[in-house]
Amino acid sequence: MLTESTRGWIESATGGRVTAVTRIRGATSCLLHDIEIEDRQGKRHVVLRRFTDQQWVRREPDIARREARSLQHAGRASLPAPTLIAVDGSGERCGVPATLVTRVAGRVVLSPSDQDQWLRGLAQAAAQIHRVDAAGFPWKYRRYNESDNLTVPAWSQQQQAWKKAIDVVTGPTPAYRECFVHRDYHPSNVLWENGRVSGVVDWVNGCRGPAGIDVAWCRHNLANLHGVQVADDFLEGYIEVAGPEFRYDPYWDLMSVVEMLPGPPSMYEGWRVAGHPPISNAVMRDRVDAYVASVVARL
Repeated sequence: MLTESTRGWIESATGGRVTAVTRIRGATSCLLHDIEIEDRQGKRHVVLRRFTDQQWVRREPDIARREARSLQHAGRASLPAPTLIAVDGSGERCGVPATLVTRVAGRVVLSPSDQDQWLRGLAQAAAQIHRVDAAGFPWKYRRYNESDNLTVPAWSQQQQAWKKAIDVVTGPTPAYRECFVHRDYHPSNVLWENGRVSGVVDWVNGCRGPAGIDVAWCRHNLANLHGVQVADDFLEGYIEVAGPEFRYDPYWDLMSVVEMLPGPPSMYEGWRVAGHPPISNAVMRDRVDAYVASVVARL
């Protein structure tokens, strides 16, 4: 599971001995492992991320260094994020680019017993990130789907709503206050312990950009998980905790769904791993359609 080179790199970085290695399920574009380390102080756990998606690494050869810089920026701002231990930016020791970070206590919660508290915690954690200044951060927001030849998805029952969504996102980008953004903020990247957010993980795409894209990405996921009303409740909570510096614009909500084209929506693998009940492709399509229509109605 670990080459001698990788094991040696981990032990050199941590000052301890690797005693156990456990695969962390749910990652879709990299390998994640929980690494147990033993030293004079006892046992502790760290997390190794290896970027094994060769196409992604070719497209973004600095991806491990980007996550490392994001974690360092988050740490300086005292955000609830893992602490960077080491980075193998070129893959010299791990075979592929890799990061090594502390393990954050907590677990992913997707079906909370207290939904209001859950949404409030998600909103507060997002707002905390967006209060962080990102001046000088090397990576800037860019859209994932950069094609200008977007077409209305054939699977949709809301053809007019999707047409409007594509018209909006191919138009001018609204002005925004630049801040630090996670860029993949959604419930599967938020950990909970004793009813509180204990950490936000997966900082690979951290950048400076609009708070609206983080809010939109979370709303899109919430709509897929639980429906439009839950996504709207999260937005209300975020607006309340973020204060007057945040100005909601439906553009970002529509961008978040258009970024997933052209394929039809399906249940995210991380939700299965976290124990969420199966959601059929038909239900996913209906929820995405309903969400797009609801956002278009806000224009």
